[in-house]
Amino acid sequence: MSASRIVVDVVYALPRRQVIRKLALPEGSTLADAIRASGLAGEYPEIASARAGIYGKTVPAGTALRDRDRVEIYRPLRADPKEVRRTRAEKKRAKE
Repeated sequence: MSASRIVVDVVYALPRRQVIRKLALPEGSTLADAIRASGLAGEYPEIASARAGIYGKTVPAGTALRDRDRVEIYRPLRADPKEVRRTRAEKKRAKE
């Protein structure tokens, strides 16, 4: 009898396109296993230091996956959202 398998998508969004890899993995595989099996780290070295999650929620690399999970690899933010809002508010106040 063969081991049970799960199917997951591993997604990495670039500024102008999205790379999606559909994988069949052994049941009990982790988020880190899926990223490794996707081969994306070899194509995009910046992934090594990236955060990742499942369906928009950041989770630890050792989190076990379930069938049909969507593993998402997040790019680092270019700017702190709080700082951007603060700068925008300051500019608006200066115009008034």
